[in-house]
Amino acid sequence: MSDIQLRHDWERDEIEALFSLPMNDLLFKAHSLHRQVYDPNEIQISRLLSIKTGACPEDCKYCPQSARYDTGLEKERLIEIDKVLTEARSAKAAGASRFCMGAAWRNPHPRDMPYLKDMVSEVKGMGMETCMTLGMLSPEQAGELAEAGLDYYNHNLDTSPEYYGDIITTRTYQDRLDTLSNVRAAGMKVCSGGIVGMGEQASDRAGLLQQLANMEQHPDSVPINMLVKVAGTPFENIDDLDPLVFVRTIAVARILMPYSRVRLSAGREKMSDEMQAMCFFAGANSIFYGCKLLTTNNPEENEDMALFKRLGLHPEQGKYATVEDDKAVFVKATAKANAIKDKQSSAFYDAAAL
Repeated sequence: MSDIQLRHDWERDEIEALFSLPMNDLLFKAHSLHRQVYDPNEIQISRLLSIKTGACPEDCKYCPQSARYDTGLEKERLIEIDKVLTEARSAKAAGASRFCMGAAWRNPHPRDMPYLKDMVSEVKGMGMETCMTLGMLSPEQAGELAEAGLDYYNHNLDTSPEYYGDIITTRTYQDRLDTLSNVRAAGMKVCSGGIVGMGEQASDRAGLLQQLANMEQHPDSVPINMLVKVAGTPFENIDDLDPLVFVRTIAVARILMPYSRVRLSAGREKMSDEMQAMCFFAGANSIFYGCKLLTTNNPEENEDMALFKRLGLHPEQGKYATVEDDKAVFVKATAKANAIKDKQSSAFYDAAAL
């Protein structure tokens, strides 16, 4: 690993050149680098829970939780700590090492901070890593959450600076960068990535990764999300992204940020097993686990474990999975794979997924 030179000065044309490589060359480059840093067969698993759903005042065009769009989503208040802890225990028992809590807010209200801090400390006490995504944070709020023991804070950049205004108008790109700076200054780890398939150009995908890779310190986790097209949002009828473009995005993210966990995030429910396998080979080494990502569907846990068995993957610090461990699950997974084989993947994204 000593010969890997981390860079924070990537030019846009350099990144676009990586995207333009022949697929085999790009995958070889990304996978070779990935193997120098990580066990290529180990996947970090996180569970994501919505702790406050709907009625968000922001106008993010991809988001079913925005109060500006009629998506049929019922708004909910901040849930009780006991319910959060029940979900966290279930997540840990299922093999998740990190528990992520998301709230549909522009930013947390001061009255909610004591409850949020209690959630963090209680989940942390179970021996799990903790992560939250609550919107924008002030330096003071970041400090409070860090003091409570929060390990990671998620705040995605979503897209390139140039395309951002076509996606969101209620907060600026600089607002997002300021929150990430506050998180890092408070001593927490940064989880930040973006969404592809929102009608952006190839240069925008390069621009998003350029922003992330040129941070003074690379994000510790980089979630790459595929748009989830939700009825009632402005993007419900947008054209699907070529699945191979998504795989290329994973590979380039791995090359630019070799020590970051690259998360194959929202959209997996509509990805074929073959597409996911290519993403893992390209350098994705983290997923969300469980049937729900905030408000939209995600693969069932047993489906993920079946796929891990077929690919010879194992959860972080977990036992290596083998097909022989559970032939019944393997048969079910194979049937599922055959049913979707050669079918073009519909691209979806859960509005606030990490």
